[in-house]
Amino acid sequence: MGEEVASELGLQARKIRFIATWIVLILTGIAVVIAGPIGFVGLIIPHTARYLIGVDYRYIIPMPALYGAAFLVLADLFGRLYNRPSETPLGIIFAVVGVPFFLYIARKVRGEWS
Repeated sequence: MGEEVASELGLQARKIRFIATWIVLILTGIAVVIAGPIGFVGLIIPHTARYLIGVDYRYIIPMPALYGAAFLVLADLFGRLYNRPSETPLGIIFAVVGVPFFLYIARKVRGEWS
């Protein structure tokens, strides 16, 4: 119903939004820890595909699979070549790419960076 109605009812909308944002970010982090860093691709790639493709669901449904596969291959290739002769773990590359993007999406949904 909006921030005005919430404040009229005596709720602290900014505080509740801040706490809810942190809860969502923490739960997402826990899900990544449980499912592994490769599962984080499932959170990021569909948003990227929708941004690149548009709203045509004939392409939105199959394209994240191709984008996800390409992202995994490129991240693995980068991890193997970046720090030769040792390898950079895939989870670190996903974190470097994925966390800023996920935070961008979280902020954009709230309307702060429109």
